[in-house]
Amino acid sequence: MESDNTLYLPSPIGTLRLEADQNGICHLIFCHTYTEYPESPASPVLIEAKKQLNEYFAGKRKVFSLPLSFQGTAFQIQVWKALQRIPYGETWYYEQLAEAVGSPRACRAVGMANHRNPLPILIPCHRVIGKNGSLTGYGGGLDIKEKLLALEQRTWRENGEKTK
Repeated sequence: MESDNTLYLPSPIGTLRLEADQNGICHLIFCHTYTEYPESPASPVLIEAKKQLNEYFAGKRKVFSLPLSFQGTAFQIQVWKALQRIPYGETWYYEQLAEAVGSPRACRAVGMANHRNPLPILIPCHRVIGKNGSLTGYGGGLDIKEKLLALEQRTWRENGEKTK
C-alpha cells in the first residue's frame, strides 16, 4: 500500500516514482515498465514536486525549488550540489564537474557520484556528457537522457535564448 510519502507521476519519459522523507524529496525513480498506479494521498512536498516537474516537462520551469533530502557520502553530496549549478540547457564534461568540486583529477569518482544520484532531473545529472560530446551512461537509460537534453535545447530555442 502506498503512503503519502510516495507519488507516481506520468511524464513524457515514462512514469516517475517520487519518494519523500521528513526532510524533503529523497528519491526520483524511473519506472521502466508501464503500470497504472492508483492515485494515493501525497504529502504537500510531493504535490509541489509533481507541479514543478510538470512545469519542467512543459518547458516552463528551468530551476527546481524543492527541499531535497540528500542521502549519500559527503563527496557524493558535494557532487550533487555542483550538478545543480549546471545551467538549464547546458552541458558539462566530467572534468568540469570534477573541477567544480575542487578535485580536478577525480573524474572517475565524480562519475560514480553522478551515477549514484538518487534524484535525477531534480539534480540534473543528465547534463553531464563525455569530453568528446558523446552521451555517456544514465540511470534512466541513454534514450531518456537524450530526451531530457533535447527538451532543454528546444525550450531554449523557442524562448529565443542562445544555445551552446
